[in-house]
Amino acid sequence: MALDRHLSALTIIMAKCMSTCNRKKSSVFVSAIEIEKAIDSMADAICNDYKNKKLVLIGVLKGSFIFLADLVRKLDIDAEIDFIGLSSYGSDRVSSGTVTLYFEPRIEIMGRDVLLVEDIIDSGLSTTYAIGYLKSKGAKSVRLCSLLDKKSRRETEVTIDYSGFTAPDGFLVGYGLDCDEHYRNLNNIIILGEE
Repeated sequence: MALDRHLSALTIIMAKCMSTCNRKKSSVFVSAIEIEKAIDSMADAICNDYKNKKLVLIGVLKGSFIFLADLVRKLDIDAEIDFIGLSSYGSDRVSSGTVTLYFEPRIEIMGRDVLLVEDIIDSGLSTTYAIGYLKSKGAKSVRLCSLLDKKSRRETEVTIDYSGFTAPDGFLVGYGLDCDEHYRNLNNIIILGEE
């Protein structure tokens, strides 16, 4: 019943949103309940791997902010949080291939264990850039956590240490993911259909 109410509200929100991202059809890829279960599993693995270590979590802006907030609340280990801002999309649906750093972490990461937290990894270009950046700042170790892994779009190899779901080759929004800054607030992850 709660899911029906949420889907009804989702339909209204999407109908009202007058952006270039509006599409006639959309479908739920991952529900809020499934996301929570995946985060529980990832948090358990992270806590086990970083037991007795002081971890720094670096969220990739803006898409990871909801995922990172939910993930960190499941951790029972000592952790600090910061962010890195990277851009390769702009208003487009596909990566431009050029990565721009627009926000640097403020926490000192020299000699620290770092977990880079992504909402989705597709081409891998931004992720590779971020990992290289963190290593260049002297991180002791850099591991990768991503809620979604879009393997079909990979252009460069990346190793995801903690992953939630393999994403389909469609445009996903919700739970932090956006289309031209819309839909980040949705609880489910939605596949936007085509016009």
